Amino acid sequence: IMAANTIPIYTKLGQIGWSGVITTANTAKDGTGTVNLIFTAGADGARVERIRVRALGTNVATVLRIFINNGSDPTVAANNVLYAEKTIAATTLSETAELALNELPTTTDTTAFPIVLPPSYRLYCTIGTTISAGIRVMAIGGTY
Repeated sequence: IMAANTIPIYTKLGQIGWSGVITTANTAKDGTGTVNLIFTAGADGARVERIRVRALGTNVATVLRIFINNGSDPTVAANNVLYAEKTIAATTLSETAELALNELPTTTDTTAFPIVLPPSYRLYCTIGTTISAGIRVMAIGGTY
């Protein structure tokens, strides 16, 4: 059997994707309901290095869920899979201290990222608890 891709493959072009302001809870664990697109792989696929989450002010605690979508309609559960989760602690807005940065991969899930996505695959996210000020979610990677 011949091995494929024996030489390292690097991304060709950096790509950053981000959500709008997320405040609405979605307790579905199948990627349906209120979902937020954060990244779309290009025609040759993509590699996502990390996900960053920034609070926009005072929020109660919630959980961030990341779903992989196969490039088809995210309202169809069979097109999505729950891939990673991250607890997002409660935050209090301050003009003198930074709000906590949340990032995936985490120390408890070191293998979640980087991830290589096939062409046109997408990453969506949801939160488990409705929050007031909201969060923004950013995916950092590159296209092949």
